[in-house]
Amino acid sequence: MRLRLREFRFRTGPHEHRVVQPWRPLRHTSLRAPDPIGWLLGDHDGLNRLAGLFSFAAYSRHTIVHLPLRDGVPPDEGVGDTVDLVLAHHTLGLRPSQWPELRRRLRHGTPLTARTDEARTARDAAAWRARQGRAGFRDELRHATHARTFFLLGSRDVFAETAGWFARAAGHGPYQKRVAEGRMTLMGEIPALVQPPGGGHPLDVLICFKPYPPYAHFRRPGEPLRRPGGPATRPRRPAAAP
Repeated sequence: MRLRLREFRFRTGPHEHRVVQPWRPLRHTSLRAPDPIGWLLGDHDGLNRLAGLFSFAAYSRHTIVHLPLRDGVPPDEGVGDTVDLVLAHHTLGLRPSQWPELRRRLRHGTPLTARTDEARTARDAAAWRARQGRAGFRDELRHATHARTFFLLGSRDVFAETAGWFARAAGHGPYQKRVAEGRMTLMGEIPALVQPPGGGHPLDVLICFKPYPPYAHFRRPGEPLRRPGGPATRPRRPAAAP
């Protein structure tokens, strides 16, 4: 996947920071912080780009990936506060309390194009699943909510596994029953969230697909385009690369 990003580089004291954001906001994607259930609601474009951004985060050990999801269209489903999303490797040592200061420095970004390697992501996700059932397995996603931001801190393999969940949600979501009527459909969950001690209700973030209105314009991938009052036409094929 080709990702268009905005890159920020700056220093705070002796430390250099690299932060990237999507060049275009994920307009129809939102996140409600888990308390104990959170909701990540997105259309095909948003969930597909989230898959790419999690894959990018998997192989960017020294980069903070910031998704300002509160800038999109407010969701009309779910309960709880809407929050932004930050992805970072746990080895980076990012503390959520640092984020407000870093966020204030995100002023003059430069364009960046990146490509993800889906085959490599799938291999690393498979390696994560192969280890998951072993005794002492601890390759999970640490998380925190601070300053209206939900933080996910993890390793290459668990980010790769999460990318696969979003890719499947984006690919299969448009084919679920009644989504063309504007119904939300549950497609999965963010895997391997570290659970708080003491038991109780498990903490979870549900991944849901929902097209954006007007729903009369919604079509499943590959379906013919319909013109008002006219016959259906097949979507044009993209031009071949030179």
